[in-house]
Amino acid sequence: MLQEPAVMWPELPLSSWRETYATLHMWTQIVGKTRLALAPMENHFWQVAFYLTARGLTTSPMPYGGRSLEVDFDFVSHQLCIQTDDGAQRILPLAPMTVASFFSQYMNTLRDLGIEPAIYPRPVEVATAIPFADDQEHGTYFAEAAHRCWLILLNTERVLKRFRGGFAGKQSPVHFFWGSFDLASTRFSGRPAPRHPGGVPHCPDRVMIEAYSRECSSCGFWPGDENSQPAFYAYAYPEPADYARRRIEPPAANYDLKAREFLLPYEALRSAPQPDEALLRFFQSTYEAAADLGAWDRAALERVV
Repeated sequence: MLQEPAVMWPELPLSSWRETYATLHMWTQIVGKTRLALAPMENHFWQVAFYLTARGLTTSPMPYGGRSLEVDFDFVSHQLCIQTDDGAQRILPLAPMTVASFFSQYMNTLRDLGIEPAIYPRPVEVATAIPFADDQEHGTYFAEAAHRCWLILLNTERVLKRFRGGFAGKQSPVHFFWGSFDLASTRFSGRPAPRHPGGVPHCPDRVMIEAYSRECSSCGFWPGDENSQPAFYAYAYPEPADYARRRIEPPAANYDLKAREFLLPYEALRSAPQPDEALLRFFQSTYEAAADLGAWDRAALERVV
């Protein structure tokens, strides 16, 4: 049976989500640093991303010598599952605890499994980068809020996969980036891009230079922060002339001058008569803005579906 839209697109008020988000962001960065340490390099640093599952988020298998390690966030049972290809498994509860405590338990569990990745033990892409071992500030975990955020990510992925079907050129999978805590899918024109200026907080410039080494149009979902409400986003790099003036669907979407992105507020999508179709129009119209104004070879890059 199909879910009703109200369930598929649940409320995510920032007032009840903000503190859980701040904690969960750090927890995902800790696990994400493991993926960064173990997974072989891929273009645009795609090897660091997580993927959606029917219960949460997964690192997918990561190599460690002749072994494989996988770590899953389960937002149904609210636990962290750490398992290896030799059948070993450890479970940590996802419950209120400080980042420092989570970091200690997680690293001790990896050592117990004979896995010791060399990670950089502090967060990236945040204004204040408290070392994980010292972070006593973030420790809230409201299970219902985490579950709702995961449902939104899962349903965004469903629409993004429909969107991906219309493109024959190079494009990314639908993946979750723990640095910025967003779900994204990116299309590429096939041409090189100007060198990215970098400047992302606590993130080496080389990461952004590689990530944006090719012309692209990217879209996805971001659950907000202490100052911003959850929203779907889309941007182009490099941004073509008149991109910000392009009319985008649905009408609730607008260009944010500070973020330099098109934003569709999550609450506006929830109130749409057909949320999936409205979101698909947002992804498609923002891509068309980037492709048309950037003179992409759309005839060669697109397929009829």
